Amino acid sequence: MTYNLAQLAKQLNAQLGGDENLVLERLATFDTAGTGDITFVSDKKLLAKLELCQADAIVLPIELQESYQGNALFMDNPYVGYALLASLFDTTPNSKAGIAPSAVIDATAVIGKNVAIADNVVIGANVQIADNCQILANTVIGQDSIIGESTKIYPNVTVYHSCQLGRRCIIHANTVIGSDGFGNAPYQGTWVKIPQIGQVLIGDDVEIGSSTTIDRGALSNTVIADGVKIDNQCQIAHNVSIGAHTAIAGGSNVAGSTKIGKNCILGGSVAMNGHLNITDNVVITGDSMVMRSIDQPGIYSSGVPAQKNRAWRKTTAYTLKIDDLFKRVKELEKQLKD
Repeated sequence: MTYNLAQLAKQLNAQLGGDENLVLERLATFDTAGTGDITFVSDKKLLAKLELCQADAIVLPIELQESYQGNALFMDNPYVGYALLASLFDTTPNSKAGIAPSAVIDATAVIGKNVAIADNVVIGANVQIADNCQILANTVIGQDSIIGESTKIYPNVTVYHSCQLGRRCIIHANTVIGSDGFGNAPYQGTWVKIPQIGQVLIGDDVEIGSSTTIDRGALSNTVIADGVKIDNQCQIAHNVSIGAHTAIAGGSNVAGSTKIGKNCILGGSVAMNGHLNITDNVVITGDSMVMRSIDQPGIYSSGVPAQKNRAWRKTTAYTLKIDDLFKRVKELEKQLKD
């Protein structure tokens, strides 16, 4: 797919500078871009290197509109421009509408218009799949589940029974939605399984990465609100609620019944205890362990950064003595007071 600069300006709602008829074929990085490429600058450090960029066109901050003389698109947020350009130049294939002969579809399932169902897909009783969905190979959708319009489910995904996915969702390969939460009651040295009878309810425009697991609720539902983005290999436990447009990076784990507000960001490998309440607009940096509720917006961190092993061993040895040191300080304070 090729575009001229004027077409891209219209698509991005950007201000155009330079040759409006310039033909662009690819989106590339700042360092590798060349003839036929468009790139972007969202890192201010790169602004000092503009003369080194070999791209035919570049997306720049709006404040450079008067000073930059090359072919450019000017925007308040060039990174958003990058996202929009990536959508235009995206080469990810879409499946053609139709049902593969090897798919197994229950007679009670309702399949909408222009739906693609690939090889070896299994669709259970009373499933509803809305228009323009793509269900890729080896996916299983359990009975009574609902898949919203224009949702794309990649290969080997399992959606258990009675789950609901909204419109325009993207579910990446090997993800499991609606598996049992970790519910067991101790009894006489053994465990009695607690059936998980809630659902998973996923809103519109949600994207879930590969090999992520979202457990169904125990009694009430696990809820993923509109616009949530969850990365690869995350664990979302039973009865968790995630507010609209929150983003969770790879390897993070959220324990049961925790409620995360709107517009939050969890960095990679964050671990959250269960039964917490996290307010809106909270950022938690990577590798943090969240043990208490957070009721004020802001940036929160925990954990120890990597250091040389010898220094880490020394720090750990001191840490193990903190309780003894605390008692000694209290005793010294008492002596000084006396």
